[in-house]
This record gives sequence, C-alpha cells and structure tokens, in this order.
Amino acid sequence: LKRKPQPPGGLNRVIHPQEKASSNTGQLYYTSSDDVMELSPSNFNKQVLQSDSMWLVEFYAPWCGHCQRLTPDWKKAATALKGIVKLGAVDADQHKSLAGQYGISGFPTIKIFGANKNKPEDYQGGRTSQAIVEGTMTALRSLVKDRLSGWTGGSGHSGESGTGSKKDVVELTDDNFDKLVLNGHEVWMVEFFAPWCGHCKKLEPEWTAAAIAVKEQTKGKVKLGAVDATVHQGLARRYGIRGFPTIKIFSKGEEPKDYDGGRTRPDIVAQAIELFSANVPPPEVLEIINQDVFKRTCDDYQLCIVAILPHILDTGASGRNGYLEVMRKMADKYKKKTWGWLWAEAGSQAELESSLGIGGFGYPAMAAINVRKMKFSLLKGSFSETGIHEFLRDLSVGRGSTAPVRGGILPTIHTVEAWDGKDGQLPIEEDIDVSDVELDDLEKDEL
Repeated sequence: LKRKPQPPGGLNRVIHPQEKASSNTGQLYYTSSDDVMELSPSNFNKQVLQSDSMWLVEFYAPWCGHCQRLTPDWKKAATALKGIVKLGAVDADQHKSLAGQYGISGFPTIKIFGANKNKPEDYQGGRTSQAIVEGTMTALRSLVKDRLSGWTGGSGHSGESGTGSKKDVVELTDDNFDKLVLNGHEVWMVEFFAPWCGHCKKLEPEWTAAAIAVKEQTKGKVKLGAVDATVHQGLARRYGIRGFPTIKIFSKGEEPKDYDGGRTRPDIVAQAIELFSANVPPPEVLEIINQDVFKRTCDDYQLCIVAILPHILDTGASGRNGYLEVMRKMADKYKKKTWGWLWAEAGSQAELESSLGIGGFGYPAMAAINVRKMKFSLLKGSFSETGIHEFLRDLSVGRGSTAPVRGGILPTIHTVEAWDGKDGQLPIEEDIDVSDVELDDLEKDEL
C-alpha cells in the first residue's frame, strides 16, 4: 500500500485469585529504577517486536505467589544481562489481550522473543537468576549462530524489523473488493484510511504488524485489508465512511460491523482470533487407526484429547455413538482452544494406554496430552458432558494435575481397521467333530 511516509515452562501452576489474600498484592513488581521494562499493548510492538534485540518477557499476575518469588531473581538477571539481552514483564491481569495473543494460561510464563519475533519460544529453564542468565546466553548463542549462517527467522520481511510486511495487508480497491471480501470465504477486517490522516499514520505500523500474526494464527481464515478512501470513494460512500481510520468487519452472509476495539497490534490480533474461533467449525473426532493420525493430530495442536472407549461388544453401536456424541459436543464447546480430539477402542492401542496409566480397566477413559512437554492429565470424573467440561475447564486455567508420559516418548501406535459403525460380532468358533471318539477310551485315559 502506498502511503505518505510516517514520522521518525514446563507446565506452570496457575494460582487461583482466592489465594490473593495470602499474597502481598499492594507491592509494585517493577519500578522505573529496575532494569526490567514494564510492557503493555501501547509499547510492546515498538519495544519488543520492532527491536533487533533479543527479549525475555515474563507474563505475570499480581496475585500469583510464584510470580512474587520470581521477581527478585528476574530483576537480578535483568541487571546482569543489561546491554546484552533485554528483560521485560507484562501484567497479564491488566493486559489480557496481550497475554491472550500468546496463549498465556499459567503464571509466571516466560517467552523468548529471538530470531522470529512473531513466533516466540517458551523458556523452559530454571527460575533462579543464575539459571535465567545461563539459559538466556544459550539462546543468544543460538541466535548469533543463525545470523552468521544467514537465517533471519523466516518472518517474511525485508528491512521491517521482523514485524511483517505490507504485502500481508491486502490492498483493496473498487475493482477487487467484491470478489475478495464479499464473495470470498474468509473473514475480513478492513481499514478505510486517508493518506493525510494522522491517526491513520499512527495505526499503519500496528495494522501491518498485526497482519502477519493474524495470517499465521488463523491459517489465513481471517485477513486484514485496507482501502484508500480518497481514491476509492465509491466504497467509502457504500459503507458510510465519515471519519478516518474506520475499521469494519466483513463475514460472509452478514452485514458489516464496526470494529470499536483497541488500535494496537495485540488488540487487533485478539479480535481476529476471536473472529476465527467464532467461525471455525468444531474439530473432527478421529479414530486412532494408525501412527499418522495420532502423530499429526497431537503434533498440530497444543493439546490432544484422547478417549479410550469400551470394546464394541460391551456397548454396541448405540453405546459407542453415545460416547462419541459427548466428545463431539465437548469438541464444539471448546473449539476456540483448537485442540485435537481422538479415540481408540480398549485394547487396540495397548502401549498408548500403558503410557497414560489407563491400561486394562475403567473404560471409558480420557486423557489430555501435551506432546511438546510430554505430560498428560487424566479425567477423574464421569465420562459425561458435565464431567468432561469440569476436566477441560480446569485444564484451561492450569488447575489440572499432570504426570509425565511413561518413558518420555510417544508410544507405538498400531495400524487397525476403522470401526464400520456397526454392532460387534462374536467370533465364530469352529465346530469339532467328536463322532469318532470313544467315550469309554477317554475315561480309561483319565484314570
């Protein structure tokens, strides 16, 4: 778009807010005299994403006891790394949109913003100042090595500090608007701007930076576009544009809506993810019939929900379909989490059951697996909408208990035939012809 130049780890425990009473919430975590920078939606883009420096960012909650214990070590590490790597902190209670953009569900969570600022890595090291410094230097050496080899992080930009490219914002005109926006299948957030507008110039870097994150996190299902309303006045009149910038949301088959949210990158991305989640169909509940199905589902999602259902001879088709219907309803209810959903018949994947501590009894059973961390959590309540909802709700806020996957690796998955949707059949036993056997001789042999 041509515009006038603008001026120059491991699984964390979530502490419930009820624990606030036992913590010193009146104390400020960080002040201007510390070497830790307080970050917010208003400065995150400029300070972190547009910076050439490596950043370690702590997402914390003021009521979190673990966060309070981390604070002195975080400050000490920041001082030790001053001038080498920058350390920041985000109050995730106050800045929920920023925390939500990076999937923060436990506190404290530490993210490393290195080579590709659009895909920060989880910091998995220790929480002492020495461990933080050592872990940071390891990450820094890796970054320097990548730069020496010519790898820049794959952010798809050129000279734009890793925040995306203007090509990720689609230039919309009188000629292509209807085809792309109205007749396309994607959800669109469209900015109507004027080149002379100061507020538009201020929004431009935020809009551009948000575009690549939206593209990656919604798999291209939500797009950001821009219309120069001084050139394409017909579009501006059609949608009643009277001020600049005006942002409208276009969903197929619906009237356009005004976007009245924040104008920072995190706010825009959060809105796009919300639009994506509202329009995405629920994930499919897949049967584990081979290694590929299991690996693809569990690798592509943060969590994969695995159910081990009773043998078909124990439930029949109607019973099994009842369990699968419960899973489908829960998959729909939690579709915004973009989790993977799998099931297997009891006994068909014995190694999987063993690795999750299910093995041989208590069907139906359910586990949530985090493949990246090789940890899982088991459903302790009933296999019902209520029981599974409580289980997943606790997982969503980090309250579920977890255990390591046995052996620390994914189990072997066997290739099995997919269920045909029918009742099971008992195996047919072969008849044995005993007509030529003399019973008297059997009795003599027994004696």
